Amino acid sequence: QVQLVESGGGLVQPGGSLRLSCAASGIVFSIYAMGWYRQAPGKQRELVAHITTGGSTNYADSVKGRFTISRDNAKNTVYLQMDSLGPEDTAVYSCSASHGAMYYWGKGTLVTVSS
Repeated sequence: QVQLVESGGGLVQPGGSLRLSCAASGIVFSIYAMGWYRQAPGKQRELVAHITTGGSTNYADSVKGRFTISRDNAKNTVYLQMDSLGPEDTAVYSCSASHGAMYYWGKGTLVTVSS
């Protein structure tokens, strides 16, 4: 059974930081590309950051320079370090794992940026 479990969300003030984690089980983690998506209320889900099996990364323009995605294959975990957070970053953040035609999603963790 494949599970992706996100953690690390919560309430943070504008300008603050959070680090999200996504722990994977039931897959050979190292062969999966991993991604972080977010969905704000009333908006479509958008890709925030992506990391390949080789460690190459890409980011949405809105988070470049503020967010960093990384992975630890030994811990079957992908991270999203989020700095300089603003109210526009408020959303449910979910991780994904993809390999060929296989695609898995976590349930997400809520990030609220507010004073």
